[in-house]
Amino acid sequence: MAKTDTIILVPDEIVMNQIYYIRGQKVMLDRDLAELYGVETKVLTQAVRRNIARFPTEDFMFELTQEEWGPLRSQFVTLKKRGAHSKYLPLVFGEAGVAMLSSVLKSERAIQVNIRIIQVFIRLRRVLMDNTNVHLEIERIKRKLDNQDKNIEVVFQYLDELNEKVKHPPLLPDREMVGYKVGKRKK
Repeated sequence: MAKTDTIILVPDEIVMNQIYYIRGQKVMLDRDLAELYGVETKVLTQAVRRNIARFPTEDFMFELTQEEWGPLRSQFVTLKKRGAHSKYLPLVFGEAGVAMLSSVLKSERAIQVNIRIIQVFIRLRRVLMDNTNVHLEIERIKRKLDNQDKNIEVVFQYLDELNEKVKHPPLLPDREMVGYKVGKRKK
């Protein structure tokens, strides 16, 4: 039989809605990733734990604390099915960890979904960089305007001083008259 290439389309919105900002990085929950990959969460976590060397630092993967999980858990109000809540705290994966998951989960679907997720992470990074560049440009313009405001203030101060001098010219001290003297001639 010929192997057929199937392309799995995961809309960007679905992936973006499953990216959270925790501990200063963008991460995805194990249960969301498992759903995208089409496997059970426990299968994903077992595969990760068996290959823990592939996830050496928190950039790749870490387990949420109870304090971090509490607010997130309250967002998932309804259960999809009975027993959907795990007794274990979820694992979360950063961009590097998501990339590493394709080597742990070796299905064709996992590879295709991983590619899609990485593309979304890259797009988010670009948007963030574009926003950062816009903010930097705005700050540069503000600084320039602040300097111009100060320069305009100095110009108006000089104009006020000149105006005062014209209205109230300084009194000249008594001086000896300059010019020709008419009167006796010296011989």
